[in-house]
Amino acid sequence: MAKVVLVLYPDPVSGYPPVYARDSVPVLHGYPGGQTLPSPSSIDFTPGELVGCVSGALGLRKFLEDGGHQLVVTSDKDGPDSEFERELPDADIVISQPFWPAYLTAERIAKAPKLKLAITAGIGSDHVDLDAAIARGITVAEETYSNSISVAEHAVMQILALVRNFVPSHQWATNGGWNIADCVERAYDLEGFDVGVMAAGRIGQAVLRRLVPFDVNLHYTDTRRLPSEVEQELNVTFHPDVASLVRAVDVVSIHAPLHPQTYHLFDEKLLASMRRGSYIVNTARAEICVRDAIVAALESGQLAGYAGDVWYPQPPPADHPWRTMPNNAMTPHISGSTLSAQARYAAGTREILEDWFAGRPIREEYLIVDGGKLAGTGAASYTTGSDS
Repeated sequence: MAKVVLVLYPDPVSGYPPVYARDSVPVLHGYPGGQTLPSPSSIDFTPGELVGCVSGALGLRKFLEDGGHQLVVTSDKDGPDSEFERELPDADIVISQPFWPAYLTAERIAKAPKLKLAITAGIGSDHVDLDAAIARGITVAEETYSNSISVAEHAVMQILALVRNFVPSHQWATNGGWNIADCVERAYDLEGFDVGVMAAGRIGQAVLRRLVPFDVNLHYTDTRRLPSEVEQELNVTFHPDVASLVRAVDVVSIHAPLHPQTYHLFDEKLLASMRRGSYIVNTARAEICVRDAIVAALESGQLAGYAGDVWYPQPPPADHPWRTMPNNAMTPHISGSTLSAQARYAAGTREILEDWFAGRPIREEYLIVDGGKLAGTGAASYTTGSDS
């Protein structure tokens, strides 16, 4: 039997919800492109429930305990005295989230001799040292596509929030004010803007498709060019690299994975090459941007706004400068953890566990590392040599 350590974000401050805003979530029948939804034998929760926090336990408690497995659920993940660190040495399986990552560094992996499987509940496994996982023969998997559309919707929302100056306007209203000039002095129409995405994978393409009705000029860059018919359908312009993309657009939406080639890519030099008054939306990984360079660009006016859903570390300290920098529309890492998305990545996590316990191959698109090498989605989206 296996010991499973499940690291999830804490419950709501007001307590686990006894009732929800809606009675159900829409039922999807597949993902774009034909990929099937998670297909576990069953689930022990109702879609639309809060399963992504500690009390929700991804709906896995009954399944694991009925199977005779030991389940440890915690939100205490950081530092040598954390519960995660104490439980790790004899863990067989670690399940974590990109929103509340249990950082599986090389040092931690060395302390976990029994660890065989690391699952990301969601998308994005850069909190795992993939080189160390490869060296140890640890399988790394995630639920590809489970929250891609959730993140894409969030990115479009943040683009609009920045360009339309929504956050300050909302604050004027809720603080009892009504100074329209203060609201609109930084507000523009998105129509006619040049908007670019860095990486046009599942999320990036979904952002492009959702922006088409706004009558913007679309641009993208990626290591793999989209098929010509897709470029024509979206009327999108390809750029061979990030440097040429950022010079051509007013808004950049970042959707690349974190690896050595993207680490600190948006530095002082790249930001200075952008159009004055540009906007950046980052729902990918915080370390793609240099923290203090973003702050300086906002303070100087080189950037008109920055909206991020990702931080480093997560959670960030209370005095993290992105909390207070001007013209930001920051959120905690919530874009991919809607109740709708939770139902999908919880079901996908159970599917992976069912296959693992039964000795069946894990679905190819879920794999990041397997058999001592990058595999599946990991072979297309990640590189070795990462410091993450």
